[in-house]
Amino acid sequence: MLDVNDLERIRQMVRTAAIDELMSRFNDVSAATKADGSVITEADYAMQHRLQDELASQWPDFQLLGEEMSAAEHQRLLANPGAGLWCLDPLDGTSNFAAGIPFFGVSLALIRQGQVLAAVVYDPARDECFSALQGQGAWLDGEPLVAQAMPETLKASMAMVDLKRLPESLITALARRAPYRSQRSFGSVALDWCWVAAGRCQIYLHGGQKLWDYAAGYLILREAGAAGGLVDDYHGDWLPADSLTPRIAIAATHEPLLAQWREWITQHLED
Repeated sequence: MLDVNDLERIRQMVRTAAIDELMSRFNDVSAATKADGSVITEADYAMQHRLQDELASQWPDFQLLGEEMSAAEHQRLLANPGAGLWCLDPLDGTSNFAAGIPFFGVSLALIRQGQVLAAVVYDPARDECFSALQGQGAWLDGEPLVAQAMPETLKASMAMVDLKRLPESLITALARRAPYRSQRSFGSVALDWCWVAAGRCQIYLHGGQKLWDYAAGYLILREAGAAGGLVDDYHGDWLPADSLTPRIAIAATHEPLLAQWREWITQHLED
């Protein structure tokens, strides 16, 4: 499998491709709307095609599952992943990109036998690269990334919450009596996970993420020592990160804070 030298090669590959294919188009975006209502641009396709070709040239035994493939192709690849499966979101935060908002990224993970083994999330607007190897740690621009066990309470925390996909009762509870100090929603799921790992926000909630949204960021968060995971419902146990079914994401910078956050969420689901 991949080692730290391979990970550095991937970081450089993703960075160079993002500068060429994304940043060159950032101020001249032509966008369209997909069948599900989400935004798509030429940059999404260009980035996916480029990384698919470059990854295949270096690791020919691994297939690639990209967001901009068909649902049938997604299902076929996940059912028959072979020696390993790259999972790519070529432009996470396309709506931001199309609107000229500099918060978007590239998310790439390697999945084998249901486990996420390696991850790279690159933010070309800030030239920041988050990465991780399963069991070996996480890094930000090549330096170790270690989550901090602060703050200790929800009241002192900054939250990253996407309200769009949450139950109405929970949205109402958050609007009326939010338990945290402040709230943000930036529009790039992959970077959300990484920013919690880096302590820029301390608690996280998102009601519906797909595999290419969370695979890389989830590994980075866990390898940094932060706490969190994926569930099918708000009361459920943590699930493995290898399904095409959209998942709920709940996270915090450390376990005691995560326990407070999950307790508050479940208490206010039916308010």
